[in-house]
Amino acid sequence: MTLHHYPSYKPSGVEWLGDVPAHWEVRPGRAAFQEVVERDNPDEQLLSVTIARGVIAQEILLQDSSQKDSSRLDKSDYKLVCPGDIVYNKMRAWQGAVGMSAFRGIVSPAYIVQRPRLGSEPSYFHHLVRLPAFATEAERWSYGIASDMWSLRPEHFKMIQFCLPPLHEQRAIVRYLDYVDRRVRRYVAAKRKLIALLEEERQAVIHQAVTRGLDPNVPLKPSGVEWLGDIPAHWEIRRLRNSILEAVNGVWGADPDGINDLACVRVADFDRHRLRVRTPIPTVRAIGPSERRGRTLLFGNLLLEVSGGGEQQPVGVVILYDHDIPSVCSNFIQKITLRSGYDPQFLTFLHGALYAVRINVRSIKQTTGIQNLDTSSYFSEAVAFPPLQEQHAISEYLLEATLRIETAITRARRQVELLEEYRTRLIADVVTGKLDVRAAAPAD
Repeated sequence: MTLHHYPSYKPSGVEWLGDVPAHWEVRPGRAAFQEVVERDNPDEQLLSVTIARGVIAQEILLQDSSQKDSSRLDKSDYKLVCPGDIVYNKMRAWQGAVGMSAFRGIVSPAYIVQRPRLGSEPSYFHHLVRLPAFATEAERWSYGIASDMWSLRPEHFKMIQFCLPPLHEQRAIVRYLDYVDRRVRRYVAAKRKLIALLEEERQAVIHQAVTRGLDPNVPLKPSGVEWLGDIPAHWEIRRLRNSILEAVNGVWGADPDGINDLACVRVADFDRHRLRVRTPIPTVRAIGPSERRGRTLLFGNLLLEVSGGGEQQPVGVVILYDHDIPSVCSNFIQKITLRSGYDPQFLTFLHGALYAVRINVRSIKQTTGIQNLDTSSYFSEAVAFPPLQEQHAISEYLLEATLRIETAITRARRQVELLEEYRTRLIADVVTGKLDVRAAAPAD
């Protein structure tokens, strides 16, 4: 059903809301919410307020991340939260750490609990406070000496202006957005499943080519390496280090007398799907002459991520540097120069196969929450090398074969992005009255 505007509008008087339907009220937070401070419920489940997901059980948050439980043992002063309460992290409200709780539980004393007053629909306010525009308004009312110290105090939350449709419209808005959200989630889930299948296909194509070659009828022999299995009889088993002429650590770049004149490749510049360095390279740093020596990147170098990483994306990814831009790499990266007789593109795919089967994981050392790759251990891994001409042929084949898959992945990702952008824009337009959903909302 096509959505239309309301018959008439009036100025709300506040930038983040703009014009609102003429029959809607605009009231300060003190009129819409009541701060609730109920303590001494230490046995209730612990809740967290996240930027990405709003209010969730901390147990779920810890399951999905490497974070540790930092709550106090004595939770007697933690605040009680009831279903329907709006909760925000006063230090991160300006970043979007706010939402309605669907659960009963307790939160840190640093969180603020606001209970919608009688005669309102809490889920409507959830959509309203999750808007990026509300985060901007929360930032405007937050105070502190630096951004990481900004705090949205309860007395200032009470002064933020909110739009208040009649209760039956609030409920209609919630029903409509729930209906749209279910459809969007189904579509996004289907697209993400397709992306996962395409990525599996891409990895299978790479793995087959770098372990068996391109000739399906080639005689095979046991490799003696578990992850390789049988390999073409004329291929040789060697250590990764046999392909490396030189491995040099990158540099942070802090020449006090220099100028920001040299591009510096960071892990953030890695295009992990195409195993390339993205261009343009956005970071430019002051790199002294002594630091440049031996570190300038050349076409055909490999870049190995040796520090950083995480549970979902461990260190050890290898990217091909195929640019002529004068640059160096950051201190989280190691520059690898290959010996003659090795094709850089083939080695990129080979390292990618090692990464996909998590061979690199056994070389990872965890220190203070940061992963570091033990390159000596990693370079000792045994792999299979075909003759140089066959490396070239495999590289050319994989570039063409993976491009088709990558194109399909990129298209699917863009469809997901566009749909999520549409959902965000639609929610903003509906909850602030730019679009009228009364006739389109499903019945109770």
